[in-house]
Amino acid sequence: MVGRIIETEDCVAEGAEWLARAEPRFAEALALTGPLPLRRRTDGFSAVLGAIVSQQVSVAAANAIWARLEASGFTDPARLLLASEEDLRGCGLSRQKIRYARALAEAGLDFHALRLVPDEDLVTQLTALPGIGRWTAEIYAMFSLGRADVFAPADLALQEAARILFDLPERPREKALRTMAEAWSPWRAVAARLLWAYYRVAKEREGIR
Repeated sequence: MVGRIIETEDCVAEGAEWLARAEPRFAEALALTGPLPLRRRTDGFSAVLGAIVSQQVSVAAANAIWARLEASGFTDPARLLLASEEDLRGCGLSRQKIRYARALAEAGLDFHALRLVPDEDLVTQLTALPGIGRWTAEIYAMFSLGRADVFAPADLALQEAARILFDLPERPREKALRTMAEAWSPWRAVAARLLWAYYRVAKEREGIR
C-alpha cells in the first residue's frame, strides 16, 4: 500500500508543522530555514539516472555532469545506449557509472507501475539493478514519487545536519539515523527536507542536488 504523497508546498508545510510540534529542535531549525522547498521532480528514467550521477560527488559536480548529459541528449535511454564510452566519459561519468547508466537504460523499467508499488518493494526493485543502492532508491522515492514517509539515512548531509541540530558527539551512521528517524514518521521525507535546509544554513552549502 502506498501512503501519503507530497504533491504541493502545502503538503510540505503540513509535515513541517507536525514535525515542529513533535520535536522542539525541528521547530528551532524551521525558524532558521524558513519554508521548506517542495523538491518534487518528474519520475522516470532521467530521474533515476540523475540520482546515479549524484552518487559520491558534490552537488556542483553533479549539476555540471548532468548539464553535459542533457546537452548531449544522453538523458534519453535510447540515445544513451547509442553513446560511446568516450562520449559518456566526456560528460564526466566514470566507467563504473557508465556501466550503471547502461544497465538502467537496458532494464526497461515500467516507471508508471512503480508509482503504485509500496515503499519497501520499490526499494527492492530498484536496488536489484547494478549501481542503485538504497540511497538512490530512497532519493527517487522522495523526490520523484513524493513518498512522504521515506528517509535516506545514508546521506552524509543528513547525518551531519542531524549531528549539529541534535548536538550529537559524532555524525550518526546510517543504522543509527534510520532508527532515530522512526520518531519522525509519517513525515520522514519532510524531516529530510528540513535537515537538508538546515545543513544549507549551518554549512553555507547545498547538501543535495
